[in-house]
Amino acid sequence: MTKDIEVNAQKKLKSRIRKFKKVLKDDAEKEEFLDTLGASVEIFLPAKKPDEGDSIIIYTTADGKVIDSEYSYIDGDDKHISLPISDKELDIFIEAFKNFKLE
Repeated sequence: MTKDIEVNAQKKLKSRIRKFKKVLKDDAEKEEFLDTLGASVEIFLPAKKPDEGDSIIIYTTADGKVIDSEYSYIDGDDKHISLPISDKELDIFIEAFKNFKLE
């Protein structure tokens, strides 16, 4: 069963790569495709204990407008909780990461 999902994932990845190559060559298709996308960025924060972790997850529209966010925490016992981030709190994170970009 694990092999089946790996084969399917490889096929899907190749299909996605072909789509992105096509999108890069055609501005009209690129615009149409990008209008359907959203993105999420998870920022893993430094942890003092290796078995604990926390992160900030920001969800956006294709044009980068933030539509939701959450704080995620995993304790040393693998217990996990996600908490919503208020708009006021989110503003602090957005300011801190305003110069972050993918290159």
